Amino acid sequence: MHHWISSLISIWCCALPAHSSSLCKCEGTLRYASYYGDHMVLQKAPERAVVWGFGPEGVQVNVTLLGPRPQNAPPVNVTEGKWKVTLDPVEAGGPYTVIASMDQLSVNLTDVLFGEVWLCSGQSNMCFETEKVFNAEAELQLTSQYPRVRVFMAGMRQSDQELDDLAAVQQIWSVPTIESVKGFSALCWMFGRLLYADLSTPVGLVQSCWGGTVVETWSSTRALQQCGLDHDIVPRHKSENRNSRLWNAMIHPFLKMTLKGAIWYQGESNTVVNKDVYNCSFPAMIDDWRSSFHEASGGQTALNFPFGFVQLAPGVCLALGLNYNNFASTIRWHQTADTGTAPNPRMKETFMAVAMDLPDNGSPYHPIHPRDKLTVANRLTLGARAVAYGEKDVPFLGPYPQKITFINNSLIITYDQAITVRNGGGFEICCPGVEANCSLESPWNPAPMVNWSSYSVQVSSAECPSSHENILAPWIPEPWMKRGGNAAKANSLATSCIHANYGSGTAPCTTRSLSPLRRRENSTHFCKGRHTCCTCVLQDSSE
Repeated sequence: MHHWISSLISIWCCALPAHSSSLCKCEGTLRYASYYGDHMVLQKAPERAVVWGFGPEGVQVNVTLLGPRPQNAPPVNVTEGKWKVTLDPVEAGGPYTVIASMDQLSVNLTDVLFGEVWLCSGQSNMCFETEKVFNAEAELQLTSQYPRVRVFMAGMRQSDQELDDLAAVQQIWSVPTIESVKGFSALCWMFGRLLYADLSTPVGLVQSCWGGTVVETWSSTRALQQCGLDHDIVPRHKSENRNSRLWNAMIHPFLKMTLKGAIWYQGESNTVVNKDVYNCSFPAMIDDWRSSFHEASGGQTALNFPFGFVQLAPGVCLALGLNYNNFASTIRWHQTADTGTAPNPRMKETFMAVAMDLPDNGSPYHPIHPRDKLTVANRLTLGARAVAYGEKDVPFLGPYPQKITFINNSLIITYDQAITVRNGGGFEICCPGVEANCSLESPWNPAPMVNWSSYSVQVSSAECPSSHENILAPWIPEPWMKRGGNAAKANSLATSCIHANYGSGTAPCTTRSLSPLRRRENSTHFCKGRHTCCTCVLQDSSE
C-alpha cells in the first residue's frame, strides 16, 4: 500500500495547492523537506528543533509556531534554494501548527508534537515488519493506545552523491493504526512504544533501512577511509551495497533534523564482506554519523548522541554460507570494538541488546530473522533509559565474568550479578598441548558444569590433564532453548558471549568498561555448540 502512496505523491503533488502537502517537490515553490509533515514529532527541549525546506532564491521565509507555547522565529532568506530555521526550545507536548510563509503564500504542518526523535536503521532485522512478529495481532491492537508515538518511513533509494533531501518517502508521518504500523519496523515500533510508556513523552520514529546491506553502504567516504575501505568489493549487481550508496540517499538527507538518538540492527551481511575490519568500520560509522548530524543541525543533535544496537542473534543462513555462525562470532565481537560490552571506551554513549538467547529456528521468514522482537526492544529500551536518559539503577547489562579461578582440574567462573543456570552444558575447552594456539577452527572438548551457585559456575577442565596454560574456553547462550513468543520476563537479560584464555601467559581483559548502572539480574542463558560467540581475554586469578 505504501508504494502507491509514494507514486501518487510524485505524480499529483505539483498539481496541489502548496498548503495541501509538505512533500511537493516543485521548483521555485515554498515547501518543507520531504520528512516534515502533518502528525510529525519534532525534538523537544532542551534541544532546539530544526525546520527547513526549499523556496525561490532570495525570498524571505517566516516560521511561526502556534499551540501551547507559540513563537515566531526570526525570518530567514532562501539561499541556494534552501531555508532553515532553528526554533527556540519547546517542552514536550502539543499539538502545534507550524507555518512557513513568504509573501502571500503559507505552508502548514498540523498536529505536530514535540518529543523524542529516534532514527532506526540497519538491514532486514530492523526492517522486519510488525505484522510478522510473534503475537502480531495482539501487538497491532495496541496501536490505538499510543497516539503520541508517530511513525515515518524513508523510501528505499540509493545514490552516488550525497542528497540534500529524500528521493522517496515510503510512509508519511502517521498516527499509529493497524494499517500504519503493520508494515513498519517491529523493533523500531516496539522500542518507541516502550520508551513512551516509561517517559510519557511523545516519540517520533524514523525508519530508514534496507535488507541485505553491509555497513559500508551506510557509511560516508570519510568514515570508510579511516578503515582503509576506499574501494568497493561487492558485486556490481548489488548496487545498494556499494560504498556510501545508502548513506548518500537514506541518511545524509536527515542530517539537519534534530535527533535524540539512533538504534541499529545490522551485521549479518558483513559476515561475508570485510568482517575482519568491522571493529573499525562500525565504530567509525557511529562516530561519523554523530559528527555529521551535530554539524548539520547547527549543534542541536548532540555530538555523542545515544546509539543503541543489537548484537547478532543466532541462526543459520545458507545464503551467507555454511560458515555463517563462525563468521557471525567475529561480527559479535567486533560489534563491541573487541571489548565484549557496550558502552566501552571506544564506543561511548552506546548500549547493546544481546540476542544470543533468542533463536527462532522455526521462523517462516528464515532462522536469521527471529520473530521475538519484543524482548530485543525491551533490552534496547532499558539501555536507552540508562544511557540516553540517565536513569539510575536500570538493569541494562547482562551478567559478565568478574573472576576466573583454576582449582583441581576445574575452572570457577564468578559473575558480577546473580545468575540462573538453565542447563549444565555449553562450555568447551581447547588444549594447547594439542594445538599451540587455539582458534575457532581448533579441536574443542566438552567442559561440563559440575557445580553452580547463584553467582558462579564450576566447569570441568579434565580434558586438558597435562597443562592448563592458555586454555581457551568459549561459551555461548543455549541456541536450542524454546521461545514461546514473548514468554521471557521483562527484566531477563542474557549474558554477552566471550572467549577467555587462562594460564601464565594471559593478559587482562581489554579495556573493559564496568558501568555504575549495573545491578543484579535474575536470569542468564547458557549454551550448547560452538563458534557463535565473541571474545574477551580475562586474567587468570590463580596466578
